Amino acid sequence: MDAFFASVELLRYPQLKGLPVVIGGRRREGDALLPQGPDGAGPSSVPVADFARLRDYVGRGVITTATYAARQFGVGSAMGMMKAARLCPQAIVLPVDADEVRRYSRLFKSTITEIAPVMQDRGVDEVYIDFTEVPGGQREGGRVLARLIQKSIFDRTGLTCSIGVAPNRLLAKMASEFDKPNGVSIVYAQDLQSRIWPLDVRKISGIGPKAGAKLAALGVHTIGELAAQDPQWLVERFGKSIGAWMHRAAWGQDDSPVVTTSEPVSMSRETTFERDLHAVHDKAELGRIFTDLCMRLAQDLQRKGYVARTIGVKLRYDDFRTATREQTACNYTADGATIRQLAGQCLRRVPLDRRLRLLGVRAGTLVRRGEEPGPSARTYGQGRDAQDAMGTGQLF
Repeated sequence: MDAFFASVELLRYPQLKGLPVVIGGRRREGDALLPQGPDGAGPSSVPVADFARLRDYVGRGVITTATYAARQFGVGSAMGMMKAARLCPQAIVLPVDADEVRRYSRLFKSTITEIAPVMQDRGVDEVYIDFTEVPGGQREGGRVLARLIQKSIFDRTGLTCSIGVAPNRLLAKMASEFDKPNGVSIVYAQDLQSRIWPLDVRKISGIGPKAGAKLAALGVHTIGELAAQDPQWLVERFGKSIGAWMHRAAWGQDDSPVVTTSEPVSMSRETTFERDLHAVHDKAELGRIFTDLCMRLAQDLQRKGYVARTIGVKLRYDDFRTATREQTACNYTADGATIRQLAGQCLRRVPLDRRLRLLGVRAGTLVRRGEEPGPSARTYGQGRDAQDAMGTGQLF
């Protein structure tokens, strides 16, 4: 999807189309943080001058996405809001509306599966689709079906997307970035040298910042330069599995299937604070945030039909060091109070001598609710012990 979070907001505020807009910072609670139209006239009537500007933002938030008008100034996803403010101070800033984004995510995905049912979900704004058995899926190399999908999504949601069509997922992922927004790019096997090899190695999905930096230090910057390396040379520097995979990827080889069903390994909730918080001096505020994260995580598990046996915490200190701890329970649970109790036990094993900039809670060892192993391995209700644990024995 093209600038998905921002595009969803432009449906609400069409007067912002064509302007630099960034989505990020504090998450929305209802519409309390949003500009409203005068006398109930609706959001579309809000004057542009009434919107908050990035130049006035103070805090540690990061950008979720930005409109293409903002991207021309170098602003991009995952960039700190304060850094973005230096690049594009005039940009309008809006908070994330997670509920609305999820609603549109479900809508565009259901639109796709009505046309091409073999679809792999890759997050809130991205999917893989297998064109192979779809009627007309091979016409014009897949362009006809891609245009049909684009039109159907736009007709139902008012949103645009960009589609890359290729022999495999690896190349299709790269192709989807070639002609944004609202583009269709077809990549054939014979296009490898002309269209793929000139790209930076980081364009290969799976080569992250660390591997990219190591390759650059070794003098390998483009995918073509990676393809030119001897496979053994890569194995010696990156290990047998990763080195061999890098060489295959550089040659456009990928046999991974489009997987229509998968089970999550874990679920988590975390937040970065607007200011560093101390476990003693800000105990009440940290306690409120911590409890809220646990309850939201429980709601995620319940909504998706899972229970967890392992609960963990994640803390990032003011010096950017990160600490994690886990606690495995006797029973599976999706209960907020029980998660709060187990996460609190994890906190007892974490140093709290420095201020905190991030706090997170994670649920692992997931199984479908009702499919837990063992005759008595269920904990759904909020028991007396769990209730008591919320008020006693916690560090915050």
